[in-house]
Amino acid sequence: MKRRRFLKNSLLAGAAFTIVPRHVLGKGYQPPSDTLTKAVIGVGGMGQWHAFNAPGKLLAVCDVDANHLNRTLAKADPSVQGYHNYRQLLQRDDIDIIHIATPPHWHALISAHAAKAGKAVWCEKPMTRTIGEGQRLVKIIQQHGTIFRVNTWFRFTGNFYRFGTPVLPIKKIVENRLLGWPLRVVINESTGFSWKFYWQGRVDLQAEWIPEELDYDFWLGPAPYKPYHHHRVHTTFRGYWDYDGGGLGDMGQHYLDPVQYLLEKDDTSPVFVEADAPQQHPDAVGTWREIRLKYADCCEIILDGQNRYKDAPFIEGPSGKLYPGLKSDIPNLQKILRELPEPTPQVTDFHQAVRKQQKFVLNEMNGHRSATLVNLAKIAVHLGRPLHFDPQKQRFINDPTANAMVDQPMREPWGWE
Repeated sequence: MKRRRFLKNSLLAGAAFTIVPRHVLGKGYQPPSDTLTKAVIGVGGMGQWHAFNAPGKLLAVCDVDANHLNRTLAKADPSVQGYHNYRQLLQRDDIDIIHIATPPHWHALISAHAAKAGKAVWCEKPMTRTIGEGQRLVKIIQQHGTIFRVNTWFRFTGNFYRFGTPVLPIKKIVENRLLGWPLRVVINESTGFSWKFYWQGRVDLQAEWIPEELDYDFWLGPAPYKPYHHHRVHTTFRGYWDYDGGGLGDMGQHYLDPVQYLLEKDDTSPVFVEADAPQQHPDAVGTWREIRLKYADCCEIILDGQNRYKDAPFIEGPSGKLYPGLKSDIPNLQKILRELPEPTPQVTDFHQAVRKQQKFVLNEMNGHRSATLVNLAKIAVHLGRPLHFDPQKQRFINDPTANAMVDQPMREPWGWE
């Protein structure tokens, strides 16, 4: 029954090719209903949350694994259509928002194609797998007037992981220079953050038969061709450089985006990065011990993988220290916080941003910069040596090998067009 339903939906999808894309109607076009519609591309793992928990009326889902697709269709309303090829889905004019929950090596291309089709984009983290992809995607999103968000939210809502408080009061402390300047931030288990070091690749893979339900060539897409092994795909894909970057790629933007916001670095990047890590395998992601990222103004971020700095504050400046739970050496901190002005308000409702064509709080610009923090750290781990970076040109200085990891070729026939 599931297979018959999938085939029926695929045939229905084929009739959608002549529909006029939304961007033809103009940037200021407003949907006729207060309920925005959505489609989800990639419905394994986080795709289930996007399909059934994120706001919006679900109209379509897409996956290159027929089992993932049929399982999702079985849970969805009978009117929801299933697609194998996301390009067909993008031609529907009745879809407002595209949710992208594929592995990261697909994030940039699908986001770009959705923007060209006139859709708003809600993309999983990390925003892009490489720095060069992020640069190209920012230009495309802005060229087409797309409303874009990355699916991490700690800079504007909820408790900041196990830190025990939202980011807002920390922002007030930093913005009003209660800790002084420059600042050092330590991210480790003691300050509330635990890296997923079990997201590692295997170096003993032997070619296996490709399951009938999986279009493995489409799953690889722009990534280099490697023989199929079940550990490369689905829940364990993060352990391979071609698709992600281990726990660093998985959790990095969650941890680092709020720090970037706190340090007022939404429009720039570090000038120096170095990693203490074992020599990495060219295919399989390994672990690391410590990564340091330094900005031109001497602000520094330390990613402490081994919890070496157990007693370190989360943020430290020349005038004070701040620990989890807003514990600090600043006298009367709570009273001071109540008297401080609130940070500049921002649009934190993505659907409101789409309706009113307003920039979302975490968008393509600052999202690219926090994804760049992750990608800088990944490159430092991968190469195992200090690197100097130009945040304006977004290239490494006098380092062709590192720059080759900024812009990586895509496997034909996949590309930006």
